[in-house]
Amino acid sequence: MRIRVFIIALIFIFLPIPASAQGDNNPCDRACLENYLDRYMDAMLENDPSLELFSRNCKFTENGVRLPLGSEGLWFNMSAKGNYKFYIPDVETQQIAFLGTAREAGGNGQGEGQMVALAIRLKIVNKLITEAEQLVIRPASDTMGMTGDISTGESVEKLGTPHEIFMEPIPIKERASREELIETANYYFSGLQKNDHGKGYYPFTDDCHRVENGMPATNVPVPEGQKRPDPKTATIYSSHWGCKEQFESGTMGFITRVRDRRFVAVDRERGIAFAFAFFDHDSLNWTWQLAELFKIEKDNIRRIEAIFHRCPYGMNSGWSTYEQGMSDQIQSIR
Repeated sequence: MRIRVFIIALIFIFLPIPASAQGDNNPCDRACLENYLDRYMDAMLENDPSLELFSRNCKFTENGVRLPLGSEGLWFNMSAKGNYKFYIPDVETQQIAFLGTAREAGGNGQGEGQMVALAIRLKIVNKLITEAEQLVIRPASDTMGMTGDISTGESVEKLGTPHEIFMEPIPIKERASREELIETANYYFSGLQKNDHGKGYYPFTDDCHRVENGMPATNVPVPEGQKRPDPKTATIYSSHWGCKEQFESGTMGFITRVRDRRFVAVDRERGIAFAFAFFDHDSLNWTWQLAELFKIEKDNIRRIEAIFHRCPYGMNSGWSTYEQGMSDQIQSIR
């Protein structure tokens, strides 16, 4: 019990200061924050970084690279908004995260262009967006062909809407603190990195399910005529297993480091923690740059959704120092 309290205390030290303590006398509620995200998407589509929406010194990054706001990256070629929209409003810190889709012209030269998957974080201060970061997964992105013949954007778009489990509110008496939600979600990252053959702590529900780049990464049905691999004896990771089986199998060693763990938005009402991070594979000089969210109920992870692509090995997020970017500890979010 003392260890758990100590861990939560450490997390609290590195979390952002609530909006009420930052001098904003009229902070946004959930609907207001979602509206800022919609207005951001409209501004990007219209290529209009107006000072009515953005602070004069708004910092913007795309895929870990700082760019001029309004003239480069997806801002340059966005041709339409997609239909998949997953909002993670964080009322306490006045930030909002988002997983969704958009179209970008110039890809295939047809219609409105190519579909891309998109993760966004916005910070709101005094009614203006002061920080904007986004991860854009384009069809040309290297995702090891995990979505087959379609792009990650098309795969995410086919999800239609966020799964109903994500949208279910947590009963008020059962709602965890933001520190507890982050702590639980971080066990996922730590379990991946340690790959300790079932000796670690894996807080998953029995029906836990994970979706990556719009495709199921757990509980995939076994094709007719094939035998389900035994997680206790198999030497190769399998998507036919459940969340806990995958972690207990000890076959996740291809991920050697989970670093720059930035939990940038927490939705306590629905029990969701959203993070940006990097997965390193040092034997291959390979790094995944990702956005990942966790639905947590009664201190257990029930559902996970992520988008990611390959980036230069050891890349920084653009929001962390070198030391923070290479650390496997939870990083502070201003």
